[in-house]
Amino acid sequence: GRVACEMGSNELIVTELVFNNQLTDRPPEEIAALLSCLVFQQRNCSAPELTPALEQGVKDIKNIAERIGQVQVDCGLLQPVGEYVDSFHFGLVEVVYEWARGMPFADITKLTDVQEGIIVRTIQRLDES
Repeated sequence: GRVACEMGSNELIVTELVFNNQLTDRPPEEIAALLSCLVFQQRNCSAPELTPALEQGVKDIKNIAERIGQVQVDCGLLQPVGEYVDSFHFGLVEVVYEWARGMPFADITKLTDVQEGIIVRTIQRLDES
């Protein structure tokens, strides 16, 4: 509960990620990239090209989201499990990963069809979270 109180949004999934040690052995660049799914809201964009470690991280987050979604349904929430899982958008994982590794912004914008302003806003929101 104390961990969740410190977070602004997505408390359940972040708490589960922390307590299931899903972020412990990852470098900061991967953590930032994976957590971008919590703040990126655009549904339709080009598919990112992910490293095997990032692909596994996406799978792990989706699995945890599925478990949370099922508990919510079991407790009477009306949101279907799939809808909850789909509320996390992974379209900027590659972009945030490369940004965190120091790639120039001009090169980052070539990795996706997402508008530059949305990329900047997502990175800023990630920093605020």
